[in-house]
Amino acid sequence: MTTALLVGLAGMIGALLRFCADTVFAHIGRFAPGSPQHLPLATLLVNAVGSFIIGLAGGLAAHSGLSEEWHTAIATGLAGGLTTFSSFAVSTVGLWWEGRRIVAGLNVALNVLLGLGFAYLGLLLGS
Repeated sequence: MTTALLVGLAGMIGALLRFCADTVFAHIGRFAPGSPQHLPLATLLVNAVGSFIIGLAGGLAAHSGLSEEWHTAIATGLAGGLTTFSSFAVSTVGLWWEGRRIVAGLNVALNVLLGLGFAYLGLLLGS
């Protein structure tokens, strides 16, 4: 029961952080998620940060004694509430449908490369 509560609370924090990222980028205007001019940068940012958080939690759990309960709360709750694979998928398909195939491909490449890179960095720092 404690783990479920921690996951729920951490998920709420992750979702609020995601909302803040979307809000900040929407106010910037030209960088707003789904903007016809640019990549969905808020989604890219939260996916990279979420990958780092999951990697860091995994590294800490494996090497520094982070409990399974806290690892689950951080990885599933916080990072799960923050990251946005579904938004990434819809944004990418939208770019493709708009005929902006190079930007769609760039979005996929950046999300994958940054996600993997930040997950690795998190694991490395957590070890």
